[in-house]
Amino acid sequence: MHPITALMSALGVLTAVFIGGWARAVMAVRSLRTRESSPATDARFPSPAMIVLGFVTNFFDALGIGSFATSTAAFRLFKMVPDRVIPGTLNAGHTLPTIAQAFIFTSVIPVDVVTLFSMIAAAVLGAWLGAGIVARWSKRSVQLGMGAALLAAAGFMLMRQLGAFPAGSTEIGVHGAKLAIAVVGNFGLGALMTLGIGLYAPCMVLVSLLGMSETTAFPIMMGSCAFLMPVGSLRFIREQSYSLRVALGLAVGGIFGSIVAGVWVKSLDLRTVRWLVIVVVLYTAITMLWSALSDSGDPVPPTDPVRK
Repeated sequence: MHPITALMSALGVLTAVFIGGWARAVMAVRSLRTRESSPATDARFPSPAMIVLGFVTNFFDALGIGSFATSTAAFRLFKMVPDRVIPGTLNAGHTLPTIAQAFIFTSVIPVDVVTLFSMIAAAVLGAWLGAGIVARWSKRSVQLGMGAALLAAAGFMLMRQLGAFPAGSTEIGVHGAKLAIAVVGNFGLGALMTLGIGLYAPCMVLVSLLGMSETTAFPIMMGSCAFLMPVGSLRFIREQSYSLRVALGLAVGGIFGSIVAGVWVKSLDLRTVRWLVIVVVLYTAITMLWSALSDSGDPVPPTDPVRK
């Protein structure tokens, strides 16, 4: 079996595990039949706005802009999700759309197998360790962490816009010391994914700085996220540190948005869109940090009986 075929087969198995785990969590919540409600136990069907948000953010996500920063901006603007559970909602809601992107782009863009497999494994390990920590953070800690992460994301996007890192290489992989740097770097980016920074923009910077073709970033970053997000998301779901209804909306709309962008759209001038995203991300980062500094935050809620 070809290594890429084996990789996609493994992703298919992981996807089934994620869907099964999430479905069990939803059924457990619905079986409680309690009047008490929290974002993690609101199992109503998503609103049209939530589904549209999933479609739009993942449409541009598949084109390399990323979905975490734009989703976070919408969450705060429309007060969809409490700040404390934004990281879990982003990871859980965008998991299935990202998997769809991975299947599309990994099959059409060539990349060195050793480089791809190594960076994906590193990102998964980073996400697993990070999710267990972030899921237990207080609202204020999440606000401070996400505010700083969004500022970093805006910086990476700005670097890409200004051409501040090498471009034009045709290399599809790295070896030796560069491979070690790639692994360590993607491990860190995987951990930051659980905080809501998003992996796409910084991964593209990392790949370019290592002298690889920018196009190879697509299967690497999408493959990394496709494998790490189910792992990290199941921890957020188990900790009930996410908004179930909004996450479902992102998933439903996002799958269609990813497919439309990956299959139908062949080229699109995104420079203007990226400048707009940078402004929105900066605004969101500043308002989140302001909220954290002006509010003492709230404690982490007690463990829910449904947790297993």
